Amino acid sequence: MNISIVIPLLNEEESLKELHDWIVQVMQSNHFLYEILFIDDGSTDTSWKIISELSFQNPHVKGIRFLKNFGKSQALHAGFKAAKGDVIITMDADLQDNPEEITDLYKLIKEENYDLISGWKKKRYDSILSKNLPSKLFNWAARRTSGVRLHDFNCGLKAYKKEVVKNIEVSGEMHRYIPVLAKSAGFSKIGEKVVQHQARKYGKTKFGMERFINGFLDLITIWFVSKFGKRPMHLFGALGVLMFIIGLGFSTYLGIDKLFIHPTGRLITERPQFFIALTAMIIGTQLFLAGFLGEIMVRARKNETSYSISEELNLTKD
Repeated sequence: MNISIVIPLLNEEESLKELHDWIVQVMQSNHFLYEILFIDDGSTDTSWKIISELSFQNPHVKGIRFLKNFGKSQALHAGFKAAKGDVIITMDADLQDNPEEITDLYKLIKEENYDLISGWKKKRYDSILSKNLPSKLFNWAARRTSGVRLHDFNCGLKAYKKEVVKNIEVSGEMHRYIPVLAKSAGFSKIGEKVVQHQARKYGKTKFGMERFINGFLDLITIWFVSKFGKRPMHLFGALGVLMFIIGLGFSTYLGIDKLFIHPTGRLITERPQFFIALTAMIIGTQLFLAGFLGEIMVRARKNETSYSISEELNLTKD
C-alpha cells in the first residue's frame, strides 16, 4: 500500500463527506493504493454515522471510534498503530488542509528519502492576534529549544515514512512535537514544504489560546524527556550530588571553625550556615533518590495505551 491518510477529528460532520470525496479524487488521479483512517475522538454529533456510511461505500475508508474525547495525540497514536501504508499522511478534518498537497509530500518522502516532511502554512487565514502571533512566538521557542528548524510545528499536514510512526510514542499533548520525537528517535532527515492554508468552511476551531500555554509546558517536558527520559539519574543524580557536596562543604567549614578557630563561640545550631548545610544535604539526598526511582520506573515501564476504543471499521488484524 502506498499511502495511509490518518485524520483525527472531533465533531466535523459537515466536512467529512466533502473531504472524503476530495481525497479519493486525488488518490484515483495519481493511481495510489491507499487507505483513509478516520479517528473519531469522541464526537457528539453524527460524525461516526457519516464515517460508517463512507466505509460501507468505499472499502478504503477505515474508522476508529473512541469512547470519549481523549485528545489529538491519542487519536494520532491509534491511527499510526493501525496504518499500513509505506507513507503516512496526517491532516485535519476541517478542510483547512488541501488534499492536493498529498502528491508532492509523497514524492518528497519516496524520491528524496526524507523521514518526515512538515507542512508550513506560510499564508494563514486565521485571526492575527488570537492565532497567528502566538503561533509565531511558539514556533520560534520550539525551534530554539528543540534544534529542529521548522517554521510551523502546529501544522496538521505532515508526511512520514512508515518506520517513523512505528518507532515514536505520541502521548499527552505531544502531537505538536512529533518532528522532535522523530529526531530523538534517530530520524534526522526532516524537511518542510510550504502548503496551502484554507479558511475554515464549517464549524469553529476546537482549540483556544490555552493550547499555546500547554504547548510551552509540553516543550519543556519534551526537552527533558528527549535528553534525560532514558537516564533520569544523569540529571537528578548530578543535582543531588552537587547539593550534597555544598551541604558537606558547609558542614566541614562549621566543624573546623568550631574545633580549631572559635571553640568558645556560638553553638553550631545557632549559626545560619548549619541550616544551609542541613537543607542542602537533605535536598541532595532527595534528588539522588528521585533519580534512582526514575531509573527503576524507566526499566519497569510497560507500553500502555491512554485511550479506549469503542468501535472499528474495516480494520484487519495482522
